[in-house]
Amino acid sequence: MPPDSVSSSRARSIIALLAACLSSLMFGLEISSVPAILPTLEKVLHADFSALQWIMNAYTIAVTTVLMAAGTLADRYGRKRVFLIGIAVFGLTSLIAGLAQDVSLLIVARFLQGMSGGFMLICQVAVLSHQFQEGRARSIAFGWWGIIFGIGLGFGPIVGVGIVAVAGWQWVFLIHAVLAAVTVALALTGIQESRDPAAGRLDIAGIATLSLAVFCLAFFITQGPALGFASPAALGTIGLGAASLVAFVVAERLNPRPMFDVSVFGIRAFSGAIIGSAAMNISFWPFMIYLPIWYEAGLGYGSVTAGIALLAYTLPTLVVPPLAERLMLRYRPGIIIPGGLFTIGLGFLLMKSGSAAAAPSWLTMLPGALLAGIGLGFTNTPVTNTTTGAVSSDRAGMASGIDMSARMISLAINIAVMGFILFSGVLSHLKSALPNAMDADDLRLLAERISAGNITALPDIPAETVHDALVAGFGGVMLYGAIGVWLLAAASFLTFGHWRTPACAKDCSTQPAE
Repeated sequence: MPPDSVSSSRARSIIALLAACLSSLMFGLEISSVPAILPTLEKVLHADFSALQWIMNAYTIAVTTVLMAAGTLADRYGRKRVFLIGIAVFGLTSLIAGLAQDVSLLIVARFLQGMSGGFMLICQVAVLSHQFQEGRARSIAFGWWGIIFGIGLGFGPIVGVGIVAVAGWQWVFLIHAVLAAVTVALALTGIQESRDPAAGRLDIAGIATLSLAVFCLAFFITQGPALGFASPAALGTIGLGAASLVAFVVAERLNPRPMFDVSVFGIRAFSGAIIGSAAMNISFWPFMIYLPIWYEAGLGYGSVTAGIALLAYTLPTLVVPPLAERLMLRYRPGIIIPGGLFTIGLGFLLMKSGSAAAAPSWLTMLPGALLAGIGLGFTNTPVTNTTTGAVSSDRAGMASGIDMSARMISLAINIAVMGFILFSGVLSHLKSALPNAMDADDLRLLAERISAGNITALPDIPAETVHDALVAGFGGVMLYGAIGVWLLAAASFLTFGHWRTPACAKDCSTQPAE
């Protein structure tokens, strides 16, 4: 190839990497900046605890709804084309979210934003997998992708509270309209079009049944305390979810080209990494939704101070990915990924200990927060690199779709689970600390207010009781996070079969199915 052609190709690849990284920055900011402003939204939009959960869950459930459709459409119609559409719609729906004047409209806008974000997320991974196929170049590209994703995730909390302080909460969303325009220009210039010639039709039945199953489960966990878990509405919801899950399994077995190609689960590296995808979102990411509440309501910090304190939890995700990618070139993913997950669990146990200290502060939380972030950094990009490298490049859209589906399904469910554990722990402590002080309905409403961080003007409740209730609730959440991620770390380690699995710096497609 002539030198000019090599130089041009390299320049296009760099521009494509910039487009993928900027889109990952936007997606990362939407995950970590919004939780930091939830206390502000609770006050400004008068959102209750359930609404705060749905501001986040609407986004994650919507991402899950479109992930596999995005992968299939990208494989069939072109990853560049679908990527551009996803970016443009993400910018538009961010504008709608920023202009929302009530919590219901914001939740709807977040759902639309999540749908477009899902298309954007899938395609950035598929684009990188296609455009960077050589071992070292691929590792460098995914390393930079992880760094920029980490910047969005790591600085998101302080960016969110900073924007609120300077320009108002609306600009936490509106800023993405500007970033989306820049990303579209980069993508048009640098990304090479690619597709899977053998891609089949869209699996409508699989997408609809899986999305409905996830939504019903999240709704049951989130609304169960208010409806009553044994109420007809709650039982009907979980019954519909179970039926949808069964229908999904049947639909995938009957479809000649299902959105979940079950044959890839016979590849140890792929299956072990998918478990890692779910494990990160059983602990680290859903806790991001609730940690700002602990810092503000439990420790008494202002929003800016709480945002700064959150950096200890998120900044390691920026620093660690390049090291993790280098270690992937030397060691096996069956060691790196479960090791990172184990480190997350250890961090959660240390945070639980720090929250129960005699004088809890950001210093008592610091060791655990740092360790959890380091563990996430060792897991995040190696998981993505392994899943996409375990299959042939023409199925990159499908592989990244399964990877992100595992993440988002686990995230949506565990946002609800952690919220339920937090509320239940607070309510249980209030029942023991305030026997016969108020009726059951009033006590439940009080527990919801405290769980949402709304501890101002409480009716004759001692501050010590409120603090102890938060300690009990958050202690249960952190214990759940530790145990859950450790169980999945063990499952990932055993699935990898690390003594038999080759390193997957580039391509694990030769891994034998077992």
